[in-house]
Amino acid sequence: MHAWLLLLLPLLSAAAIHLGLKKNAHLSALISTGSALATLILTILLLGNDIKEPLQFAWASFGGEPLINIGLVVDKMAINMMLVVTGVGTLVHVFSLAYMASDEAKARYFCGLSLFMFSMTGIVLADNFLMMFIFWELVGLSSYLLIGHWFTKASAADAAKKAFCVNRIGDWGFMVGILMLWAITGTLTFGEMNLPEGLTAGILGATLLCIFCGAVGKSAQAPLHVWLPDAMEGPTPVSALIHAATMVAAGVYMMARVFVSVGFEAFPQWSTDTIAWVGGITSLMAALMATQQNDIKKILAYSTLSQLGYMVLMLGVAHGHSTEISMFHLYTHAWFKALLFLGSGAIIYACHHEQNIWKMGGLFKKMPITAITFAVGTLALAGFPMTSGFFSKEQILHETLHSNIYLFVLVAVVAAMTTFYMGRLFIVVFLGENRSKHSKDAAEVKPIMLLPLVLLAVMAVFSGYKFVAEPLAPQFHHVPFEAKTPFFTSIGAILLGAAGAFVFYFNKKSDPLSNNPVSKAFANRLYIDKGYDQLVKYGINVKAAVIDFLDGFIINGLIVGGLARCSAALGQLFNRAQSGSLQTYSLLMGVGVLLVIYLTVFVK
Repeated sequence: MHAWLLLLLPLLSAAAIHLGLKKNAHLSALISTGSALATLILTILLLGNDIKEPLQFAWASFGGEPLINIGLVVDKMAINMMLVVTGVGTLVHVFSLAYMASDEAKARYFCGLSLFMFSMTGIVLADNFLMMFIFWELVGLSSYLLIGHWFTKASAADAAKKAFCVNRIGDWGFMVGILMLWAITGTLTFGEMNLPEGLTAGILGATLLCIFCGAVGKSAQAPLHVWLPDAMEGPTPVSALIHAATMVAAGVYMMARVFVSVGFEAFPQWSTDTIAWVGGITSLMAALMATQQNDIKKILAYSTLSQLGYMVLMLGVAHGHSTEISMFHLYTHAWFKALLFLGSGAIIYACHHEQNIWKMGGLFKKMPITAITFAVGTLALAGFPMTSGFFSKEQILHETLHSNIYLFVLVAVVAAMTTFYMGRLFIVVFLGENRSKHSKDAAEVKPIMLLPLVLLAVMAVFSGYKFVAEPLAPQFHHVPFEAKTPFFTSIGAILLGAAGAFVFYFNKKSDPLSNNPVSKAFANRLYIDKGYDQLVKYGINVKAAVIDFLDGFIINGLIVGGLARCSAALGQLFNRAQSGSLQTYSLLMGVGVLLVIYLTVFVK
């Protein structure tokens, strides 16, 4: 019963707000927050309980046989993911009580949060692909509503449309993959998927990569990564919930569920290698872009892309327990990235909605608690020893070292760059002198906003310890934490990145690296977004030209116009025959008589 309540409580909250409480914003906020807190408590009660009995019923049947089932899976993977969704979700709700206090559409905002919590819970607990796909699309809808919350702002409306459209591309491939897997296994239920003998590697690999398209969209992997940075136009708490901890992690969770259900070893290596390299390239590319962003939320957005690349990379590494390592990093990343996003929200709130880091500075003195918690999140993201990020990053380094040396080097380079761009952010925002009136007038935020930051800081440090003490899978125990190469590589990456950030940005009033062509390319997102803009622009123009040709020359010119001209010419011919001249009529009659005599006498 607890599992069904997890699914129904946020739905009831969203329905109550939408149908009857829109005019009472304060009550709407309390109901939505209470619903999130209740789901967190229920999730905590489920910890340690791996429910084995089926929790499903037939939603539709054909000929007495169940056709579509609505069912829940409550295993260790689902419970750990639900802890992230409900834990971060509750803290985001609490933070939003102050952050969105004066917003004119606060009731609509909290209705959207509850709808998102319902949708995300459905993805996590779904025991079959059809149910997961339904909630997958609901997550897309709810994120569209939340990203575009301030829809009167053109950039926010455009960002919401961009996120929705880009995700549809990935979802199309995802749907094809689901249908292919159904045709292969004969079922959509995760626990019942068995591959028949004799399947070719090509079919299995194509099926996996089609399913992976859904993860490429939702988890913002290259080349469909372009929607995530623009989605920062939504309220900052939305960024923390959707784009740091939950929605963007849905693709990783979905792929982990597929590998657990079907078996990692069943798929050909070329398909899993493709997944690994998509994640690796995304991770490196996003880290490069993050080094030259000036919007505090955009820096964190590209950092999220980079860390998601880590998770996807681990999904494709050819070892049996790489799925657990990917989920381990998902779990630790959720807490410290949510902390950083909410911390940026506190900074933006205190600086009167200023987001440019070069118009901040000296905030450590103004906002000491926010600064300390932000520092904890930064250290965890960089993988500083004894933080949660250290343990999950170490596992990634160990696994890639043993599987693919090129991916190991890539992970190490990204680790150094992560420390560099986060050190840059922290130094510019919190140290030095105030660079604008906004930062000069800043003050520590309200206690209700500080409470989620403090709790998330605790999780950013300690959330990894449970997984180290009790690994997600028994085979996880053999991973050699004492191995020296990954450890020294990790420490070296931290020192190198921190030193670079200090040398280039300490006490600087502007970015000293911004004037060279390479930095400009990073600042302009490697011109990928502009390339897409041109592709869409010229694609539409070419399409319009083709349609104009078909309509103007083929349809109107040859078909419709041609028939009209033929009719007109035929009419003119008969018109000339009807001249009114008796001599002409007599001539035509004579010709006709001679023709009839010829046909009847001489033609047999």
